[in-house]
Amino acid sequence: MEQFLQVGVISSTHGLRGEVKVFPTTDDAARFQTLKNVVLDTGREKLDLEIQSVRFFKQFVIVKFKGIDNINDIEKYKGKSLFVTRENAVELEEDEYYIGDLIGMEVYTDDSEERFGVLKDVMETGANEVYIITSENHGEVLLPAIHECILDIDVEAKKMKVHLMEGLL
Repeated sequence: MEQFLQVGVISSTHGLRGEVKVFPTTDDAARFQTLKNVVLDTGREKLDLEIQSVRFFKQFVIVKFKGIDNINDIEKYKGKSLFVTRENAVELEEDEYYIGDLIGMEVYTDDSEERFGVLKDVMETGANEVYIITSENHGEVLLPAIHECILDIDVEAKKMKVHLMEGLL
């Protein structure tokens, strides 16, 4: 399981006083209002940052970090990701999973003990998510994340059991 979960990406600076525009990668951008701390992945190290203020502008979250009061101190982090620790992550409902925990899962079908493929990505659509599975025998397979197709997910073992509906291959 992933220790850190991504909540956003710094897209640009905002003003001269150290604020940044963050593109949220979480389902609910409003959760930034209750966040106290985030982890900034600089590429070399992870920095713990305390959130001082949050406001919203179009699809972005404008964030001000405590102790960063100048554009020059934050500008170098454009394009870098913001994470929360698993303890600070949003509680999941039943049959909900963090995408970071799903990526890389080995996928098996209900009619065979052989590995079908590996979950490479999750595409979010309006109706439901779609799991993108890379299979050695079938190439890229798109599987809707519905109860009829996704039979079991074991996050600890990184395994998923699926039912391939007629017409998917």
